[in-house]
Amino acid sequence: MEDEVTAPPPDPADPRGQAFAAYVLPEVEVLLRVAMTLTSQPADAEDLVQDTLLRAYRAVGRFDGKHPRAWLLTIMRRAEINRHRRRRPHLLDDPDTDLDRLSTTGPSGSAEEIVVGEVFDEVVDEALCALPDKHRQVVQLVDIDGLTYAEAAHLLDVPEGTVMSRLHRARKRIRARLATAGLAPKRGVM
Repeated sequence: MEDEVTAPPPDPADPRGQAFAAYVLPEVEVLLRVAMTLTSQPADAEDLVQDTLLRAYRAVGRFDGKHPRAWLLTIMRRAEINRHRRRRPHLLDDPDTDLDRLSTTGPSGSAEEIVVGEVFDEVVDEALCALPDKHRQVVQLVDIDGLTYAEAAHLLDVPEGTVMSRLHRARKRIRARLATAGLAPKRGVM
């Protein structure tokens, strides 16, 4: 991201500024990663983080100091929900109906070239894009952003078991796409 998201500067004489510096500022990097996962656009992610930081600054006086990351992710989730409500996006299409098999012939070269090669990256990207939003979000939050199941569940406002189930299904579909492209061993998937 080109522009760095900046938080309001904490005022040492202001208890709210001190609390903001103690609880919020250390989590800005995580907020940026999660916002990028939720929005997929750097500018939108920066806007979402800025909105989250402003809301957190206003509410930090009421924050009890316990679990600041969960508190901030909740604020972010609600801010993103409000942003979607304002935009009223089109009805969600079911990407399951558009799941195509890749027609890639097969890789050649060493195992290392296959794993780190462009074809592999393209197939993984396509497989990730073909996932339903709810599955793609879980993969991005847990596998890419490194959140725990509990943190992802809290952010998405779903039970932890739902996160694990969605992640299992998403990984299974990605493996199937890789197997179809000849980049992974064929297993009894899908």
